[in-house]
Amino acid sequence: MQPPDPQVDPPAHPSPTRADFIRAASRERDVQGIRMRWEESGEGPPVVLVHGIPTSPRLWRRVMPRVTGARLLAWEMVGYGDSIPEGRDRDISVRAQAGYLLDWLDALQIDRAVLAGHDLGGGVVQIAALRAPERCAGLLLTNAIGYDSWPIPSVKMLRASGALVRHMPDAAVKTGVFRMLMARGHDDGDVADESLDQHFGPYARHGAGEALMRQIDALDVHDTLDVADRLPTLANIPARVVWGVADRFQKPEHGERFARDLGVAFERIEGGKHFTPEDHPERIAAALDSLIAEVAARSASTARRSH
Repeated sequence: MQPPDPQVDPPAHPSPTRADFIRAASRERDVQGIRMRWEESGEGPPVVLVHGIPTSPRLWRRVMPRVTGARLLAWEMVGYGDSIPEGRDRDISVRAQAGYLLDWLDALQIDRAVLAGHDLGGGVVQIAALRAPERCAGLLLTNAIGYDSWPIPSVKMLRASGALVRHMPDAAVKTGVFRMLMARGHDDGDVADESLDQHFGPYARHGAGEALMRQIDALDVHDTLDVADRLPTLANIPARVVWGVADRFQKPEHGERFARDLGVAFERIEGGKHFTPEDHPERIAAALDSLIAEVAARSASTARRSH
């Protein structure tokens, strides 16, 4: 089944609704000695949403209320968000996160799920899907890392200044680092301001400079380079690639390559920058709804053939 033709005209930003501000339920569970957190809402087939850097499950706060007929689980990467303390003295690389994600799915007794990822989370779900393709019912990538597209220049600059960043006051990290990333990564200024407040809170609670540098030091491009040539093996899995094509961090040519490797259309968000789940939640939710429907249709077709 081919996905519908992608929308190419930029939609107007809808006015915020009450649904945008409904908070999903926060959950926690001990998974092999790691206290893992996620936010959950809805009922139906499981859809796992994975954030990137420097965000948290709150990245998906505007997407989750718009998706229908699914159990949505926004997983928090180990060492990120309010799980920052769990990352101390642990491997928090993208490669390791994929293993943590699969362990967490085991703990929740979720055999198969749609996996969706943004930024680093896109790398996590790629690796998880390649390690255990039978666990991946569908795959959505939006402005995700992959191939040799990362770390981006601003992150490399922060890595080179690590000793300084680690000792910066929290207020300086917020205004000098986070505000810059949000301003450059959002095409909606009001959402950028709200995003800063949403995502900086955990860093402020857990030592902003030190926490950020621990995350940056764990970034290794080989995590995605080592699996890049295997991505076409996922072409039999329903997928969507949705991209803000004005992104200065993860450029559209990487998204186009994902689409080719996965054998799907490249869905453009004209004028969209990096943080698509926050600036364009309606587009990400629509892609998820379409993907969930395709997964269900394929499952029904397989069931009919087996009988």
